[in-house]
Amino acid sequence: MTDKSEITTPGKPSPQLRQESEWAMKPLIDVFEDDTGLTLHADMPGVSRQGLDITVDSDTLTLEGKADIAMTEGMTPLYADVRSNRYRRSFALSRELDTEHIEATLRDGVLILRIPKLKQYQPRRIEIRAG
Repeated sequence: MTDKSEITTPGKPSPQLRQESEWAMKPLIDVFEDDTGLTLHADMPGVSRQGLDITVDSDTLTLEGKADIAMTEGMTPLYADVRSNRYRRSFALSRELDTEHIEATLRDGVLILRIPKLKQYQPRRIEIRAG
């Protein structure tokens, strides 16, 4: 007995692959915090700057990206470990964070976001005066 979802016609992906390609994967993310803010590292292999969308709406940060997987002309995939070429992840942000000054860098498939804390939430050094 053969599972019909595994049968493919040359040049046409299986129904299962077509359905999965509409889903968005959650990129793997590491979050680091220091006294001045947060740094996020998001693994988004294959996503270019043009295929990346970062939005902040109220207190929600959303990362969306579309990976461009280059194929040699005339080549048809028979199997792929990649379930989708779309990434999507959302986060609720603390009111302590300064969303007006987020910095983003994309290099070698890793998105790095730096989200600073508002000045009033950053530690400050108190000057001690002599006597």
